[in-house]
Amino acid sequence: MATMVINQQEALKNTGTTKASRPRLLSLDFFRGFTVAAMILVNDPGDWGHIYWPLEHSKWNGCTPTDLVFPFFLFMVGVSIVYAMESKKADIANHNKLLLSILRRTLIIIVLGVCLPLINDFQFAHLRFPGVLQRIGLVFGITALLYVKTGIRTQVIIAVSCLIGYYLLMTLVPVPGFGTPNLEPATNLGAWIDRSVFTENHLWSSSKTWDPEGLLGTIPSVATCLLGVFTGTWLKMGKLATRADLFKIMGAGIVLIILALIWNPFFPINKQLWTSSFVLLTAGLAINILALSYWFIDIKGNKALLPPFLAFGRNAIAAYVLADIIPALIAAIPVGKTNLWSFTYDQLFVPYLSPENASLAGAILTVLIIFIPVWILYKRNITIKV
Repeated sequence: MATMVINQQEALKNTGTTKASRPRLLSLDFFRGFTVAAMILVNDPGDWGHIYWPLEHSKWNGCTPTDLVFPFFLFMVGVSIVYAMESKKADIANHNKLLLSILRRTLIIIVLGVCLPLINDFQFAHLRFPGVLQRIGLVFGITALLYVKTGIRTQVIIAVSCLIGYYLLMTLVPVPGFGTPNLEPATNLGAWIDRSVFTENHLWSSSKTWDPEGLLGTIPSVATCLLGVFTGTWLKMGKLATRADLFKIMGAGIVLIILALIWNPFFPINKQLWTSSFVLLTAGLAINILALSYWFIDIKGNKALLPPFLAFGRNAIAAYVLADIIPALIAAIPVGKTNLWSFTYDQLFVPYLSPENASLAGAILTVLIIFIPVWILYKRNITIKV
């Protein structure tokens, strides 16, 4: 694993730039931090058999609050690309260096995603190749490349083409071995492609026949990220300085939500398939949440409750990786006939809470444990970049 630790103050000093001239977008850090904390919360319940429904993914069609977490993160990857690369994009002479940096980061994130499961189960024969970090890395790489090498008009055309093209692929192209195009879990076109490329041994262990982060779903995921790019471009241009601007951008988000609901009967809102209607719904919601956060935090200066979320937001990938590593290390410590994590859960929560509340308490405990190292990094002004 290759990581680079950067002290923000030192980096700004070395480039001759001050925080006053390059202020961080605090609302983006807040939104990203809240999303990462929510991602850890839903990924680490105390008991998978007892979970409140808002903390579960939808069984298939439909959308729960948990289904919003991943697309929100990809949307913010798009916003971040604008803020990180706008000035570098203008320097055409250094594009090759920038593209190499994009490729490097893409590969590191993908490799992290593939290797992290080995911490819990060191089995190459059944190692899952698709996954959350793998999709983040791939979508980041594609979207960053598009941002650097194309203009906004081309990007809009590509985003629309991704949504419509994916819809046509999933609803019109016959599935080999099954015939009629369909949107069922194991027999849709995306599932067939994943089985053909990865084989059933390297797909999501809970299904073996399809994967929620499969290859074909990368197409609409790029559209999610590009919608983040468009929003970041809007914000970077200073087009959210008045209440009227706020209503305009929120209006755009509402239009996307309405389009999603119109499309839903024909291409159902579905996180596992990452359908085009799901892209529009989640992007519309993300636009409204980010716009409101920007207004209240960056414009109005309401910052009292920000620090805990900023800590997660400024080291988002590190927090996600630690959420895999630290619980695994705790679970590896033997305590009698069990391990430290199970012992703590059984003694601290199970006797005193209902099964659902105990499970929720275990998830909250995990978030608090991960918060400790990211808070230390935040207080020391350290950002871990891959």
